[in-house]
This record gives sequence, structure tokens and C-alpha cells, in this order.
Amino acid sequence: MVVPTGFLRIAAARKKEKTIFKETYTEGAFKITRPVYLTSSGEAYGYVMNPGGGYVDGDSYQISIVLEEEAEVLLTTQSSTKIYKTRTKPAIQDMEIHLKKGSIFEYLPDPVIAYQHACFKQNLIVQMEKGASLVCCDIFTPGWAPDGTLFRYDLLQSKMEVYLEKQLVLFDHIKLEPDEDMTGIGYMEGYTHFGTMIILDERVNKDFLGELHALLESLTEHRIGVSMLAVPGFTLRVLANSTQAIEHIQGITHELIRKKILGKEPVCLRKY
Repeated sequence: MVVPTGFLRIAAARKKEKTIFKETYTEGAFKITRPVYLTSSGEAYGYVMNPGGGYVDGDSYQISIVLEEEAEVLLTTQSSTKIYKTRTKPAIQDMEIHLKKGSIFEYLPDPVIAYQHACFKQNLIVQMEKGASLVCCDIFTPGWAPDGTLFRYDLLQSKMEVYLEKQLVLFDHIKLEPDEDMTGIGYMEGYTHFGTMIILDERVNKDFLGELHALLESLTEHRIGVSMLAVPGFTLRVLANSTQAIEHIQGITHELIRKKILGKEPVCLRKY
């Protein structure tokens, strides 16, 4: 049996007016803070830490999240995930999420930064019951290379499977492999940073997407795409030239989701 570089498990439950972490377990290069409460709604906030400083050749990480009925958790990272040179074996992160009825899980990690010859594969499997809600983000950015050029990483790959009542309702596959001109049409089209956001909630409708379009339509210096899902829910894709630009767009979207869909106040995840 291969021992993972880092392992994290969280089981959360609703207790009276707030969510508690009824079980937390970490091993290796993963740590988790005690839950903090930044709003009046009782949702639990957790910050994942990696004392190792970054992912290197052959690293493997496993995350398991279980939310019981009506539990509400927002999970983020303490800092960006840095992928260093992985010439022999890719760094791999596997994540499993189980959401019971009425639970809300928001996963808002800091960006993944891929340095020269980095190879990173991420696999996310979500099992949801009806009435559960999911908000999930990713930002992929090119890191520093000795010659100063961009797109010197070898591979960034992310696969996401979502099952609603054990039926596959969403399969999302992102693969950035810069073996050709990444700035050309059909690739990054002149941009350097990529962001994605997936929201699954029964209350998402066309009126909500219309309001979101109105908020984002002035940001013409970026490429932004919003697509309705049949689940229901929607996806947000962003091409930009900086991490801050994508964070701003995702922040606008997240604030509207919390206000109009989740019925919650905005939250600041400031870490520095």
C-alpha cells in the first residue's frame, strides 16, 4: 500500500445553530485549522495547510470530506498550491466529497502555480443527495522559469465527476498540455491564466444567470463564459492575464451566489 504524502479527512455535522467538525484527521504534509466562524450563519470555515511548501516528483495527496444533513462548510487553503519539477512521476491529488441533504460545501482554494516541468493531476469525485449544494473553484497559473517564458510546465489536468443520488450528472475534464502554441486559437487565445467555477444548486435559474451576466459584462478585457447546467447549476470559465483578475471575477460571482442562492452574507477570506 502506497502511503500518501498528505492525507486529510473532515466529517462535519450541524449542531444546534452551527456546524462543527465532528471528525478531523491529518497525516503527512497536510494540516487543517480548527473551524472558525466568520459569519452569523454558523457555517464552519477551515484552512488547509501544507507545511512542505509545495508538491514535488511523485507526491500524492488524498482529501475526504463528508457533510451530514444541513452541515455548512467553506474550505480554502492557507496559500497557493505550488507544483515544482516532476520529471519522473506527476504530483497527484485525489479528493472525495459526500454531501447529504441540505448540506452546503464551498471549496475555494488558492491558485495552483505550475513551475517549469511541473506535472499535476487532480481528481475530484462528488456524491450528492438531493437538496445539497456545491460551489467549487480552481485557478491555474504558469509559474517562473529560468528563461522568463510562460507555459513551461508539462501538464495541468483536472477531472471532476458529480453524482446526484448515485447518477452521474456532470463530468468535467480540463487538460492544459503546452506542447503546442498555448496562446493560439483554441488554447489560451493570448491569455496566460485559467479559472473555473462550478455551482450545483436546485435554486439556480435563468434569472440568476441574467443578473450575473449583467455584473460581468463590463469586464471586456477578459474572456468570460457562463453556461447553464441541467443539474441544475452553472459553470463559469475565465481566461485572463493575472491571478487577481480571475479572483475578482470569481469573487463577484461567489458574492452573488451567497446573496441570491444561499441566502448568506458576503465573506472575506483574507489570509495576509
